[in-house]
Amino acid sequence: MATLKRATVYFDPSLHKALRIKAAATERSLSDLVNSAIRASLAEDAEDLAAFGARAKEPSFTFEDVLKDLKRRGKL
Repeated sequence: MATLKRATVYFDPSLHKALRIKAAATERSLSDLVNSAIRASLAEDAEDLAAFGARAKEPSFTFEDVLKDLKRRGKL
């Protein structure tokens, strides 16, 4: 396992209480819960960035143009 790094993080009291309860209920440490949540958040960001990158060359349309097209095709 890689060497762990220590950081001081300040939680809202109600969030800290919820984390402590979840840690106890799942028999995991607060650090493990926080690391898992951050890892999931960063993975989601990476997926979003990849999706944006894949669609970067697609044409973009204004809202008004989309509305006009939908009305023209009888969808609105």
